[in-house]
Amino acid sequence: MTRGQHDTIAYRLSQILIKLNQGDHLDPSGLAEEFGTHVRTIQRDLKVRLAYLPLLKTKGRYHLESAYLGKLNFKDIERFASQAGVKGLFPSLDRDFLKNLLGDQMHSPWLVRGHHYEDLSALQDVFSGLEAAVIQNSVLTLDMLKDGRVQTYSPVNPYRLINTKGIWYLAAVHDGRLKTFGVGKIRSIQVHAATFKRDANVDEHVQTEEGIWHSSQLQKVLLSVAPAAADYFKRRQLIPRQKIVSESLDGTLTVETMVGHQNQILPIVRYWIPNVRIVSPAAWNDELISQLAGYLSTCEPMDCRDFRPPST
Repeated sequence: MTRGQHDTIAYRLSQILIKLNQGDHLDPSGLAEEFGTHVRTIQRDLKVRLAYLPLLKTKGRYHLESAYLGKLNFKDIERFASQAGVKGLFPSLDRDFLKNLLGDQMHSPWLVRGHHYEDLSALQDVFSGLEAAVIQNSVLTLDMLKDGRVQTYSPVNPYRLINTKGIWYLAAVHDGRLKTFGVGKIRSIQVHAATFKRDANVDEHVQTEEGIWHSSQLQKVLLSVAPAAADYFKRRQLIPRQKIVSESLDGTLTVETMVGHQNQILPIVRYWIPNVRIVSPAAWNDELISQLAGYLSTCEPMDCRDFRPPST
């Protein structure tokens, strides 16, 4: 197991759950050493993230009440799955699943290849400070690396730490607007004594928004998906707020979405060329064509011969 894997919250919490379920008495210092993190992070795991468990503290060690040993139930694992972002990964979470998950199996029936997570081991102090600030509603000052220079943002009201496709972001209000800050670009934070009152509307928006682009005005986008790619769009959501509005006789899909920024769509369409194209708004399709034309203009003929459209 690599250091990066040990640093992930999902891995750490799952291991703590298993240890508690089998009756271990957990020393925060020992866990901090095992997972390569700080004692206060482990204490936050036990006191905040796993606060719903009936934990006891005896001589500085945390353990489950004896009546609950081996009895972590559906609600427990569902809460963990929601927190770890894997609630929808398995078709069902039944008793047999829980038994296999929490048991000591020699051969696991699952092999899940997820995202390669950003390594934030060098920013553990920053990450822990952000966690505490979110929990305590503390006002922050952030020093961030942008375009090769350190830029200061203040005051910043932190709402949530979000992991999207393996990258951590801080969702926070700055200058009256909800923004996202890449945690990996934060060089230092200053936690102020002042606190802020959370806005319920901001909390709801952060909870329901599927990406890192936040906007009060959403743009309706229509995509045409060729039959060769249609099955992928039917099997899972590949774009935010994806909705299949029609399917033609030849299998072509018309897909609708509402997004706050064109960067939520253009990279996806580029990935699926030539099977996905933008129907509307026309300006976004023009922007995509302009980007592709700019790319092709920089290629040598041999490099781009497979990408140029056939002459007409």
